[in-house]
Amino acid sequence: MTTHRTRMLIIGSGPAGYSAAIYGARAGMEPIVVQGLQPGGQLTITTDVENYPGFEDVIQGPWLMEQMQKQAEHVGTRMMWDTIVEVDLEGGSPFRAIGDSGDEYVGDVLVIATGAQAKWLGVPGEQELGGKGVSACATCDGFFYRGKKVAVIGGGNTAVEEALYLTNHSDDVTLIHRRDELRSEKILQERLFKSDKITPMWNKSVERFVAGENGALAKLELVDTVTGEKSELEVDGAFVAIGHAPSTELFKGKLPMDDGGYLLVEAGTPKTEIPGVFACGDVMDHTYRQAVTAAGTGCMAALDAERFLATLEFAAKEAAE
Repeated sequence: MTTHRTRMLIIGSGPAGYSAAIYGARAGMEPIVVQGLQPGGQLTITTDVENYPGFEDVIQGPWLMEQMQKQAEHVGTRMMWDTIVEVDLEGGSPFRAIGDSGDEYVGDVLVIATGAQAKWLGVPGEQELGGKGVSACATCDGFFYRGKKVAVIGGGNTAVEEALYLTNHSDDVTLIHRRDELRSEKILQERLFKSDKITPMWNKSVERFVAGENGALAKLELVDTVTGEKSELEVDGAFVAIGHAPSTELFKGKLPMDDGGYLLVEAGTPKTEIPGVFACGDVMDHTYRQAVTAAGTGCMAALDAERFLATLEFAAKEAAE
């Protein structure tokens, strides 16, 4: 077993983790990023990215993450190809983590950027057509379906919000829900039912995503959850909106979370209840979930981490004198 020591330990990559690393390295904290199972995060499975500031033309998600990683490395970040399986936050700084490799990672500050994953239906065609008509983020991909026929699958706040957002781009939005009433907040339901661009389809479940001759999504195969009757719906795009699951298993019982499993932080900051432990990106954000907001909170985590270390060092100096 090898022990890797650093002033700033970052668990997880993606826009939040890489941004924290860039700022942390520039501040001389020599960060270590433990990349996890999906280096680069959700953007590595996103094709066209058109809403990240600074690029006139459409860019590719994997390329953007590759550039962020290289930038972080260029300014002094160490990337570790490992997955954290255990953390020790008791006793305060320094914080310890154990990787799947058996290696130990020790950081004076800990930045958690483990992200979140969209929940999927797990039916045939869903993963194969990801980026080819099937998406889990209307805000990210809705623009590509301007003037086309789209469907949203789900019945909670996420689904209704996605459907309402898509009316900015499409006049033909179908909301498919496996029950006969929505689970979303009443105010969202009222907005949806007032829209003449959204058609609810009740008691329907998606059994298969079907590609057309061009290899992109062409239709959905549906089944009635009450009668079992089969049907089809032709669409250009389908958005799975059954929620997100934050990657916070490691921290259960060690850090406060909300009912959805997202890490709780001090309002307007990335600070958790444990001094020196910061959370950034989708692991603490169930509202925006965008690459640019994740990057912003990663920056905030690094700046707050730098201030925390400065306070520790001042206190140590005072004690020594």
